[in-house]
Order: sequence, then structure tokens, then C-alpha cells
Amino acid sequence: MYRYDEFDHQFVRARTAQFRNQVERRLAGTITEDQFKPLRLMNGLYLQLHAYMLRVAIPYGTLSSKQMRQLGMIADKYDRGYGHFTTRQNIQFNWPELTAVPDILDDLADVEMHAIQTSGNCIRNVTSDPWSGSTADEIEDPRPTCEILRQWSSLHPEFTFLPRKFKIAVNGATEDRAAIRAHDIGIQIVRNDEGEVGYHVLVGGGLGRTPIMAQSLNPFVTREQLLPYLEACMRVYNRYGRRDNKYKARIKILVQEEGIDKFRSEVEKEYAALTPADIAVDQEEIDRITAYFSPPEYEDLSDVDTDYQRALETNAEFKSWNDNNVAAHKIAGYAIANISLKPIDGAPGDITGEQMRSVADMADSFSFGEIRATHEQNLVLANVKKADLFALWMRLKEAKLADDNIGLISDIICCPGMDYCALATARSIPIAQQIYERFKDPARQKAIGEMKIKISGCINACGHHHVGHIGILGLEKAGVENYQVKLGGDATETAAVGAVTGKGFEADELIDAIERMVDLYLDKKEGEERFLDTYRRIGMDPFKEVLYGAA
Repeated sequence: MYRYDEFDHQFVRARTAQFRNQVERRLAGTITEDQFKPLRLMNGLYLQLHAYMLRVAIPYGTLSSKQMRQLGMIADKYDRGYGHFTTRQNIQFNWPELTAVPDILDDLADVEMHAIQTSGNCIRNVTSDPWSGSTADEIEDPRPTCEILRQWSSLHPEFTFLPRKFKIAVNGATEDRAAIRAHDIGIQIVRNDEGEVGYHVLVGGGLGRTPIMAQSLNPFVTREQLLPYLEACMRVYNRYGRRDNKYKARIKILVQEEGIDKFRSEVEKEYAALTPADIAVDQEEIDRITAYFSPPEYEDLSDVDTDYQRALETNAEFKSWNDNNVAAHKIAGYAIANISLKPIDGAPGDITGEQMRSVADMADSFSFGEIRATHEQNLVLANVKKADLFALWMRLKEAKLADDNIGLISDIICCPGMDYCALATARSIPIAQQIYERFKDPARQKAIGEMKIKISGCINACGHHHVGHIGILGLEKAGVENYQVKLGGDATETAAVGAVTGKGFEADELIDAIERMVDLYLDKKEGEERFLDTYRRIGMDPFKEVLYGAA
């Protein structure tokens, strides 16, 4: 993973010192909250419903065991003993005291972390596939590209005050595990007919109150062209993006209103007018950054480990976890272990300080000291020997992190909702917990199979409800929480925005409604169809009938 150079260290320390002074001035009353707000947002500090919230950047979701231990220490020392992993592969602390935030930032700097550009109208944390570097379907590890983009976009003088926040995701595999089509810019690493590796650039995706899937802007951009091309794209958005209405300020609105052809034409004119050599990264720098992501020292292992096979045959609980949470690795004898942060009795994405330290220890013991955060609010140990999986599972059980529900109905994406967020119009976490409770039987979850339920507590869609197989949007209706249901959403390479079923449901009606749809699916499915496949085959009408009765 990438390591700070001397400039990085000096810059982050200086930024922390500046913010410490800003906090002191705010507490002394020499600057107002209105004056302080843009300063705190530049350092990832939000004012939530009950307290401040600090959002910490985890570039492309990759962090070391040392960094994870530090996050656990921060959770215990400055917060309420836990942190919350988000859908942008970051972590949030929901209860820090304002006076403590500069100390937190100093402690983050000790392990090469910060909270810069986790808020504001700038280019946010670049996200990626949490299985990067470990899967056979990968054209190229996307993390070096993500790091180049991170360095290019950090404090870029032209793009610090964009019309609205801006999100970029990069995927390097044939399967899209980074949801690139739901981003302002999505980048898919591709290989052309000549065997040259480059980038397919998509633009104009996003969720929120106007969900749109990104469109193809350029099917093949070379390595040398990537940064100049993105620079041109950002300049066009910065020039023409709406600033008079924040609801129409995202690039997706500009692309929709102008049309993809006109937007592409403007980008090409801007690209022709700039000097690419001033922006492009030379091969020496690409090689330097790529070296930080060199594969670990894998051992030459047989693909079949007898102890591992014996554990699968003799321990049904371990086999269940292995079947649901373990994915194939490109190297024989290794596996990708996914750690669920979706316990039956918890909030999706939450993890205690003690659990963070446990995961750090497991990463050191079993996965070269590296951890990945996912946009689905889980964690990954991407390089585990199959021979170590049983020992890892035992350690996960001790840490209460062995839930075997990755990809199943209880693996729910969920925003904090009205329990924390000042923008929320309904609660999200209690709904997720009620779904867990209703479908907690392991055999029933397995029978249902892959199911992506995603819940947002307001129209801003932080829970990605638009791209859930079942998407749930909490709204306020006449003083009562009301939940709109969408079906057929998809965040993968076959991306789609879900369709609204009809009128919403009150909280005490919603779980029964979900169960009726699940039962319909189980009755109508053919062969190995997933819920999404069955919905696409039979359409919306049968689901409407079980939700609302015959028309």
C-alpha cells in the first residue's frame, strides 16, 4: 500500500496545526459558526443531529493493521468505543468532542491518515474494488491508478470549490465490485484489441434525489491521457455546472440536460486546448507508485489443503461461513475472506475499538497486515491461505465477527438515518434490525440466496437504495415515518435504477411487505435464479399484487 513521502508528512501535520488554531478561535468566539463551517468541513468534521461527526479518509478502502489499531484507539479514547464504516470505504466517528478533534487528527497523522476532502464540494475519496490484486478476473490492480488520482485531486486549485461534491470510482475486474456506474466519473480498466491496457471513462452517474447511471464518455483512454482527459472533464463541469441550485449542481444533471454528445464535444475541445504533458504522469512515476502495490510474497501452495478440507467436512458452522464469506483467489492455496459487519443485534457497518484491534491482529497473522473496507460496509482480508481459514474463523468467532451472511438478505447497506443524521427524515437502523430479526434463520437466508437490500433515511440516498434489489427510502409523511419500496436496482456491471412499487408503508407494515415479496420470489424462481433475475423475468406486476392486492 502507498506510504507517505516527506511532503505528505509535513503537509498533513501543518493542516492539523491550522485546524487546531481554527477550533481555538471558534471556542473563543472570535469566529462564528458560519465562518467555522467551511473550515471544519475541509477537515471532514460535520455537525450531525446530536453531536459532531468526523469522517476519516481510507483511500480506495485499503488500510494497514497499524492504521486499524489506531482507529480502534481513537474509538475508545475520543468516541463511544466504536466507529462506522461507510459506503465510500471511509470510517466515521459519531461522538467526538470539538476540543478533541485536533488531537484525533494528530493521532491519525501518526499513521499516515487524515480527514481531508471527506466533505465539501471537492473530489472526494476515490473508491475501488475491495478485492483488488487478488482476483483472477482482474485486468489490472486498480489501486495504483486510484493513488495517482488521489494525488492529482488532493487540493487541486481548480477543483476545491466545485459546483457540488464529486465522486470517482475505479474498477479493474470484469465484474464491477466498485459500483462505477453510480459515480460522477466511473473508470473501468480495459484492454484493447492490441493488448494495450487503458481506461473506459463513464460520466454522469449518481444517486440522491435524481438517480442516474453513468454513460460512456470515452471507451479507451491511454495511461498517458488519463489525467489530462479527466482534467478536461472536470474543467467542463466546473465551468458549466449549476451553482444556483444545489439539487441540480451534480455533473449528472449537466450531462442529462446537455446530452452526452455535447458534453463529450466540450471535453474534447478542452482536452485539445490544454498541454497534456504538463499534467500527464510519466512512466517513472507510474512505476514508482505501482511498486507500492506489488503482490505480497505468496507461498507456493497446493490448491488442496487436507486440514482445510477436513474442517469443511466436519464442522458445519465453519463450512457455512466458508461458503458465504470466502471468495476464490487468483493464487492457488489462497482465498479472499470477507468479514461481515452486519450482526443480528448491531447497526450495519459499526465496529468496536476492540474488534478493530482484533481485525488488525488477524490481518497480521493471516493476510500480510492489510485490510480492505468495502462500499457495502464490510471488511476484507484479501490474501489468506486456505490452510489458515479455520484458524481465522475461530478468531472471528471470538471477536463476534463471524456472521456468515455476506451477500444474503441480512447483509444490508444502511445509512445512519434519523438516529444520527440531521438531514434524515426517517430511521434506517431499526428497519435493518427488524429485517435481520425476521430473516435470521440461516437455512432461510440460504434458501433466499443473494439479496441486496439497501436502506436510506432520506432522499440523499447515502444507503444506495436506488440500486438495491430491494431498495427502501424512509420519508416523513404527515408526521409519520413512511417507507417507499423500489425493486430491481443493481450496482454491478448490469447496473440499473430500481422502480418504485407504489405507495409507501408505515414502519409496522414494511417487514411483512418485504416477506411477501420474498415468498413470491421463492415461489416463482426457476433453477438458480437470484431475486433480481426473477424480478427481471416476471416484472413488477406480480410483486405489486402481493404488496397491494389485485388492481
